[in-house]
Amino acid sequence: MDQSDKTLIDISNWKRKDHFNFFSAFEEPFYGMTVKVDCTIAYQQAKKNNVSFFLYYLYRALKAANSIENFRYRIINNNVYLYDTINASPTVNKPDGTFGFSYMSFYEDENLFYDFAKQEIERVRMSSGLDPALSGENVIHFSAIPWVDFSSLSHARSFSHSDSCPKISFGKITEENSLKKMPVAVHAHHGLVDGYHIGLFIERFQELLNN
Repeated sequence: MDQSDKTLIDISNWKRKDHFNFFSAFEEPFYGMTVKVDCTIAYQQAKKNNVSFFLYYLYRALKAANSIENFRYRIINNNVYLYDTINASPTVNKPDGTFGFSYMSFYEDENLFYDFAKQEIERVRMSSGLDPALSGENVIHFSAIPWVDFSSLSHARSFSHSDSCPKISFGKITEENSLKKMPVAVHAHHGLVDGYHIGLFIERFQELLNN
């Protein structure tokens, strides 16, 4: 199946009609929250399997997001679409101290995801410029800030360009009572995603980190 396949939502009969119309009228319809997840088991498994911890938790975050319908909604030309699959657009640190945007397709096969993701990381590190994503793409914008144990986070926003892609950021791992904890900030368009759905995402992400 084409990973860009999508279904047009009939907003007039959509249970989120009022929520969508209400929040879409806001200058800033995005909201966010930050929580800490337990990554003790995940960190151990990544090291045991000689896998990049970043790719290990990125795969699980993307898998968790794909399991929740609301994270697959996107607004395009004032219409709402439900994508079959959502991919990742994470930032990648470059050797010169800057960063670039990357594009990683989601594959259920974890090793296949790693193979293509590692190729994409290398491509971005060798390239110049940002190559930002276009509005309306079926991606989640991911970023990692492994130097900072943040408790809140905000994002740069261009209000002249419509945007409905969720943004998920990961912070520094710290030790708490012999457990490794990592802050995760989730920002989403309130016309598409409520706090309940972010709660579902965090719950599912934690389950996958523990497996």
